[in-house]
Amino acid sequence: MTPQNVPHSAAATARQPSQTVLWLIALLLAIIATVLIVRPTAPFVVQPAFGDQPMVGARGIFAFMGQLDKNSHGLFMMDVDARTVWCYQYLPGTRKLKLVAARSFDYDRYLKNYNNESPTEDEVKGLIEDQRMINERRERSGGGDADEALGISIPGLPDSQRNEAKPER
Repeated sequence: MTPQNVPHSAAATARQPSQTVLWLIALLLAIIATVLIVRPTAPFVVQPAFGDQPMVGARGIFAFMGQLDKNSHGLFMMDVDARTVWCYQYLPGTRKLKLVAARSFDYDRYLKNYNNESPTEDEVKGLIEDQRMINERRERSGGGDADEALGISIPGLPDSQRNEAKPER
C-alpha cells in the first residue's frame, strides 16, 4: 500500500513509536545533563587522570611515587619538619623495599647556584646589564642602532625591538 492508501489512523500509529523513541532519548539526555551539573564535584572541572599520583601526607611527612629508572619505581618520602628526603625502591623478586637514598636538605636551601645548565645566574645577570646599557645608549643617542654600536646582540630580545632600533634608510 502506498501512503495515500493508508488510513489516517494507521499512519498516526506508524509515527507514534518513532516519536516515543525521540522523547525517551530527550528524557535520558536531560537526566545525564542534570547528573553532570549537580554532581558533588564542581560541574565542568577537569578531573585528574587515574595515573596521577598526588602527594599525600600528614604531620609534615609526605609520600609520593616516582620512576627511578627505566624499569623500576620508588616511594619518595619527605619530612618537611626534619628537612629530610628519602627513597625506597620496590624489588618485585623479593617483594621487599630497599632504601636507595636519604639526605637532609637542611643546608641545600642556602645554595644559590650549584650544578646548573646554561644560562647560569651570572650569565643572565650579564645579559640584563648589557640590555640596560643598550637601552640607556639608545635613549641618549635619540634612538640610534645601539646593538651595532656596541657590537653585541642580546639573545631573547624580540625582533620587533631590534627593528625599532634601526633607523629607516
